Amino acid sequence: MSATTLGRRDLLLASGAVLASAGAAAQAEEKSRHLEFMVVGAHPDDPETGCGGTMARLADLGHEVVSAYLTRGEAGIPGTPAEDAARIRTGEAERACAILGARPLFLGQVDGATEVNAQRYQEVRDVLSEEKPDVVLCHWPVDTHRDHRAAALLTYDAWQSLGRPFALYYYEVMSGHQTQVFHPSHFVDIGTTVQRKHEACFVHRSQRIEETYGNDHGRMEVFRGMEALCDYAEAFVLHPQSPGAPGLPGGPA
Repeated sequence: MSATTLGRRDLLLASGAVLASAGAAAQAEEKSRHLEFMVVGAHPDDPETGCGGTMARLADLGHEVVSAYLTRGEAGIPGTPAEDAARIRTGEAERACAILGARPLFLGQVDGATEVNAQRYQEVRDVLSEEKPDVVLCHWPVDTHRDHRAAALLTYDAWQSLGRPFALYYYEVMSGHQTQVFHPSHFVDIGTTVQRKHEACFVHRSQRIEETYGNDHGRMEVFRGMEALCDYAEAFVLHPQSPGAPGLPGGPA
């Protein structure tokens, strides 16, 4: 079995699920639709590093892209009080979203102290119920970072409890170090937006991402590009129970 590669003409969406084209007529029809894509990340910089190139491509196609951050990165700047760190990292996230063409949304939890309980499940469910996204991309749940796992579980629970109303995709961050046992079903060619992705990632100056990018996220996008037979790609796993997924013309992996 082979994964589906999403090229420039393929990037949107059969039956509300990301990816694969049903021919020129279907592609034109899909591109004319205004869809909402929500990317859920645990911290400022997670959506950008995991799928910033895809976010930029979707925005370029005229779709609404929402970058939903579970926390404001309160614990992410050593030696800096949580309130100050949250202010700094919120500003970085907002600037990154401006580069990618996304709308920032903050879900109200605290970096390093995320919770998975009945109240938090309901909070995320309420946000997704109000936003009504067509597609959600979130962390892969097998991850060494507990905040990443929390974001994945909260999103998955909301998807289930709302009756699976949107296509659910998982993305990777720092695979091998954080994301584990991730086997993509879909790829997005980000050759046209990779530079904007880098710009959006590098505005997170408090995280010194520019210094380390080549050794982690940069390797991922090059390797996924090799798999997808393009220069740079981002990889995703589609949940097979997503709306429209069984009929994707490209075929799930």
